[in-house]
Amino acid sequence: MSAIAYDTITRASDTGEENVSSRPTRAEAEEAVRTLIRWAGDNPAREGLLDTPKRVTKAFEEWFAGYDDDPEAILERTFEEVEGYDDIVLMKDIRLESYCEHHMAPIIGKAHIAYLPNNKVVGISKLARLVDAYAKRLQIQEKLTAQIADTLNTVLEPLGVAVMIEAEHQCMSTRGVHKHGVDTITTRFTGAFRDDPKLEERFLRLVKG
Repeated sequence: MSAIAYDTITRASDTGEENVSSRPTRAEAEEAVRTLIRWAGDNPAREGLLDTPKRVTKAFEEWFAGYDDDPEAILERTFEEVEGYDDIVLMKDIRLESYCEHHMAPIIGKAHIAYLPNNKVVGISKLARLVDAYAKRLQIQEKLTAQIADTLNTVLEPLGVAVMIEAEHQCMSTRGVHKHGVDTITTRFTGAFRDDPKLEERFLRLVKG
């Protein structure tokens, strides 16, 4: 059996930096796709599938780009010149595309993020980038919700954070029970949003419009 060469990479994990020394080469990834095509019952050498392994590995680079992002670094640049603004900052209906870590099937939905500033705010596009940094990984929705909220809480040190995710899991709609149009809703509240029911209610009211 020939030796397999591996790239050594470092990725952010839930508990800190994790050294991953078993990332295959692109050629090995493409061969794995050919294996799956054969396992599905087709011929990877036929004309329509010849370039599929290259396309799939390229798609994986896009779908799972979050592994190369540092979520905390995304929020590093903040602004303090806000004229004393101290009310809710909310972004709602942020398009979310992720992948179920159990079946690698898409999770499609939207995220709503709010925080109560404590002397500093972050550029609004950074909130959307934070969602992508965690969503573009193999995920479960509960963990995704917590990661977004906890990172905002850690980096911005706001008075409170609120995160809601509504998403349809295609591992449930296209296989298994085949239930379409069913959204899973998860939330995470910290600080003032957790301690003040009126603030939580206001967030939910703003999200629902």
